[in-house]
Amino acid sequence: MDIEEASQGFAALGSEARLEVLLTLVKAGQAGLTVGDIQSRTSMAASTLAHHLKFLASAGLIVQEKAGRAVINRAAFDHLEGLAGYIMKECCADEQCMPDGCASNKESET
Repeated sequence: MDIEEASQGFAALGSEARLEVLLTLVKAGQAGLTVGDIQSRTSMAASTLAHHLKFLASAGLIVQEKAGRAVINRAAFDHLEGLAGYIMKECCADEQCMPDGCASNKESET
């Protein structure tokens, strides 16, 4: 994942409403939810929900699949894990580590 793709993903999460929709889909798991199901769980107006779903899909955070006349929305778990990994891969990179543990941990123990 490059910085542009990561920034698009994090930007999509920058809205309380989109984060609520995404968390609803994460809770639903791989089965996903129809737009109507998401709407009933979030109490979001249909036009507002459609806008947020489009934004999340364009950022790759959700996947939409047509099933007959319904559209099933699922969290893109691999992409979400990639975003988390992208931000965490730099964790503690600037700390001075020694063979027996990080110096910052040793200092906090004394």
